[in-house]
Amino acid sequence: MADKSQVCSVWVGSETGILKGVSLSKKQAFNFCEMSCLSRDQEVCVLGWGDQHETEVLVGSVNGTVKTFSTEKGIFTETRQCGESTQGRFTGLAVTDSALITCVETGLLRVWKEGSTDTVEINAGTNVCRMRQNPSQRNQVATGGKENGLKVWDLERPETPIFTSKNVRNDWLDLRVPEWVRDMAFIPDSDKIVTCTGHHQVRVYDPASPQRRPVLEAHFGEYPLTALSLPANQDSVVVGNTHGELAILDLRKGLVRGCLKGMAGGVRGLQCHPSLPLVASCGLDRFLRVHSLEDRSLQHKVYLKSRLNCVLLSSKDLELSSSAVTGDVEEVKEEGGEVDEVWDTMEMINDQAKKRATDEEEAVVTGVEKTTKKRKVVK
Repeated sequence: MADKSQVCSVWVGSETGILKGVSLSKKQAFNFCEMSCLSRDQEVCVLGWGDQHETEVLVGSVNGTVKTFSTEKGIFTETRQCGESTQGRFTGLAVTDSALITCVETGLLRVWKEGSTDTVEINAGTNVCRMRQNPSQRNQVATGGKENGLKVWDLERPETPIFTSKNVRNDWLDLRVPEWVRDMAFIPDSDKIVTCTGHHQVRVYDPASPQRRPVLEAHFGEYPLTALSLPANQDSVVVGNTHGELAILDLRKGLVRGCLKGMAGGVRGLQCHPSLPLVASCGLDRFLRVHSLEDRSLQHKVYLKSRLNCVLLSSKDLELSSSAVTGDVEEVKEEGGEVDEVWDTMEMINDQAKKRATDEEEAVVTGVEKTTKKRKVVK
């Protein structure tokens, strides 16, 4: 399993609780899971890197456990109980040099320090949809959710947020505009933060400016936006919505640069490559797709059998296809391991034998009905 995990460049979490590794260069997909305890409670909510060298993948599940998967050994090396299922799903995972950071839907933001049983707990408000870490200042995280505006927290001073956004002004009917932050990202080399909302808005906030309202607002489509990611050029953002629409928006003018085609279901996971013009996406249609941001062509398309929740892209170089994908599905060999063994041991039902038995039962019932009718006529 170690050789398989080392060649994987994309990691995907599924609803079935399986961590899937995909090697785009070798055109192979692998399942990494523990079949003895695989259940619906093991559904993967979030993925994150456990270290800066990308040798560990953190897997957050619905039941509140955080598993550590070693990409070098190809096995799960640690399991930690970081919450309860009653507290809601994980909305974000992050690590610092000496701590693990978790956040759940109820707004409980925790800092788990290594070698200590004490945890720092922060109330980030209710209905939190996403928590993201600032990659340049790893002690800062941002949170936001439904009727829970954007907040930026300094984990070294967790008493109050260092930035709290303010809702936009009332609309032309003087009605309050609802808030629903679905995802956010810190713009590198600046203090700005970009968010997407459930009301198809993309907003840019600048904590360094005096105003707490967004300094830029753009709209895309008519459906709720679910995920966003920043490409390497930093002057644009890629967003996806519940109807499988992907678009590239200009952060300087707030205009749509272009759309990425191919998605057939709601987008749940989205991540751009840190150095290459590539973006990986996954969602309800069970496909992992990799698009080029230069010509917006589809480079890879992999069917992974399960509905997918999140994607984690390695920073190492990925192989670009010489031409766009023109067929329905790219030929990728998926090795399921123990999952396939379960299907192999199941008994096969013969359709013809089942049909014969059904026909015989119907014939017996018809004969009984005819006999009953004849007796009634004789009487």
